[in-house]
Amino acid sequence: MNIAYWCVLFMGLFPYVAAGIAKKGFESYDNAAPRQWLAKQTGFRARANAAQANLFESLPFFFAAVIIASMANAPQARVDLLAIGFVIARIAYLVCYVANWPTTRSILWLAGLVCVVSIFFQI
Repeated sequence: MNIAYWCVLFMGLFPYVAAGIAKKGFESYDNAAPRQWLAKQTGFRARANAAQANLFESLPFFFAAVIIASMANAPQARVDLLAIGFVIARIAYLVCYVANWPTTRSILWLAGLVCVVSIFFQI
């Protein structure tokens, strides 16, 4: 399995890290109604939950880019490098979201998007 595919696997699981941060400590956590509980959260929990949603939202575009690049026999080394760039940008994005650094978070969001769009230009 190539590096880009490993990045796909990692990113498929990574939003659950944000979910874990949102639920950290499970203070009066209601497993019977987890979405309602999360909707009531504030501070880092609310930001981690928002990051979780955004991380999930970014997956289809990234997955499609890697799959299409693979099918088109794009240069694997470049696709791997851009996939790693996307992963790094999204990890840093989560850190910035939880830490409440909105400007840096937005720059990292854009960096991740640029990585995905660049994968398409390798075709």
